[in-house]
Amino acid sequence: MGRDDDSRYLSGLSNLPAPARLTVGVIAAGRVGTALGAALEQAGHVVGAVVARSEGSRRRAADRLPESEILDLPAVVARSELLIIAVPDAALADVIDDVVKAETLRPNTLVAHTAGAKGIGILAPLTERGALPLAIHPAMTFVGTGEDTNRLRQATFAVTAADEVGYAIAQALVLEMGGEPVRIAESDRILYHAALAHGANHLVTLISDAVRALNTAIEGLDGRSARDAATVDGNGIRLAERILGPLVSAALQNVLELGPGALTGPVARGDAAAVADHLAALRALPADRAGDTDIAEAYRVLARRTAGYTDAPDDLLDVLEAR
Repeated sequence: MGRDDDSRYLSGLSNLPAPARLTVGVIAAGRVGTALGAALEQAGHVVGAVVARSEGSRRRAADRLPESEILDLPAVVARSELLIIAVPDAALADVIDDVVKAETLRPNTLVAHTAGAKGIGILAPLTERGALPLAIHPAMTFVGTGEDTNRLRQATFAVTAADEVGYAIAQALVLEMGGEPVRIAESDRILYHAALAHGANHLVTLISDAVRALNTAIEGLDGRSARDAATVDGNGIRLAERILGPLVSAALQNVLELGPGALTGPVARGDAAAVADHLAALRALPADRAGDTDIAEAYRVLARRTAGYTDAPDDLLDVLEAR
């Protein structure tokens, strides 16, 4: 959609009837659950109770949702009109089974999980007991502080529901939290989640590798003294991160605006000699604490993918095919 289409779409969603003020229960008080709970409270809903089993979860609940009671799962389920199951994907099926066994779920309870790769099918045991199933996944990373709730206002949410009524409710809830709802079909949830993991999680790995290589280049043979001498003011603190920050931020903004046309650097130029030199330097890096020496291989694989977005010459492809 173009910008005008986007505006009309969001304007149409804003005309959806707002959900009634709901009593919300959260399972569990992790980073995602407390962020959503706080956002829903800011929208006027009441987070009446949360499940918080670990000491860390209890502290987080007390800090982020101070008006909420910490209760066991059956009690939280019993009093909720909207039940949010915000547990890791691998734990979702077991928690759903716990909700079934609790036998406290009331008919017509809205039950929303936050697992990116799952749709509403996994909620079938609760749907059979009269629940209204929703899958609502914020495309955002969380750190466990108040900033998480602010970030929701910049996030899109993948929503999946059983019917148009469910979609209307899910979309309205997301809009109330300040986010942008995007419909993802049940059959496409895994691909959706894979794309997010590839773009965000692997970005963390990529930048961590780049910082490690850059630190080695800065430190040279003399370690810390060489790092301090590398700057005019002798400030070597987080120097690699300071070097990479503006460059990586600009590259991210450019690709989001321009797509693959934002590519620069030796692969985009078809410079096989420069890429070969890069690989040789990366292969000479000492192993990290875990004995890992695969930064060069990661570079090679990503450079091969990068070459796929360009008209790469044969000599460059030959360099990138060599392991």
